[in-house]
Amino acid sequence: MRLPAPLTGVVPPLCTPLTRTGDIDTGSLAALVDRLTAAGVSGLFALGSSGETAYLSDAQRRTVLSTVVQAVEGRVPVLAGVVDMTTARVLDHARAAAELGADGLVATAPFYTRTHPAEVRDHFRRLRGTVDLPLFGYDIPASVHTKLTPAIVLPLAEDATLAGLKDSSGDDGALRRLLVELRRRGLDRAFSVLTGSELSVDGALLAGAHGVVPGLGNVDPEGYVRLYEHARAGRWSEAAAEQDRLATLFALTETGDPSVMGGSSSALGGFKAALYLLGVIACPATAAPQVPLGDAELKVVRRFLEDGGLLR
Repeated sequence: MRLPAPLTGVVPPLCTPLTRTGDIDTGSLAALVDRLTAAGVSGLFALGSSGETAYLSDAQRRTVLSTVVQAVEGRVPVLAGVVDMTTARVLDHARAAAELGADGLVATAPFYTRTHPAEVRDHFRRLRGTVDLPLFGYDIPASVHTKLTPAIVLPLAEDATLAGLKDSSGDDGALRRLLVELRRRGLDRAFSVLTGSELSVDGALLAGAHGVVPGLGNVDPEGYVRLYEHARAGRWSEAAAEQDRLATLFALTETGDPSVMGGSSSALGGFKAALYLLGVIACPATAAPQVPLGDAELKVVRRFLEDGGLLR
């Protein structure tokens, strides 16, 4: 499927359902794809942070993407995360994604080594020049330790190396300044900016963002679609009310005990626990060595779902 330019709307970053032995649960993954597409999302992003990509083997990555592409049946475009440390590794993932039928690619800057902005720009240009698919930059400095600054992004937008940016920096001020500069240069009509900040989507859309990539959208895709539609129609008070409800629901990501697990374990465990309780996936397991949520945490997640109107 050809990607629209700019890509707009709600593009959830898919969770990756696992069995208790750590294998990809392809049946649950296909069920999740069906649920999200039925909710009216604009696209799907496989193999991102919410998909636990950093924990998956190359073979598991291919299984995930193949399953998603087959399950979606051309209903919405599929973006494939090709995140890895080096340009060579990313190129391998990108070639595999193209062969499996992805409609676009999402890549971070290289990481582990320290890079210069010129090297980061070259990384993206090599990727775009090798695989003929629309390429989105993934700005997630908390994980990569490199910020995709305007000095990196704007030249890549101007020469069409990048089709867009997924902003998971959490820096709303920097996002706003980037949106202003894209408009000033006339680049906003083709270059897509998607916020990954689930709790401030209404503000990002008001500032000019084109859409959202919400991890919580796995759990409540309809809520984010409603939020986006309200914003697109200029119903900002309704958009804010929906955002407030989703902000309350997002607390299900904080149910894990910080004395025994990391924040990612709690957040991803919360998403998967919710999907399990909603009957979408068969098992709430997360990839090792993440600490899974226990029965007590699942009860808390259930209460959030009930209070949010998703479960009775």
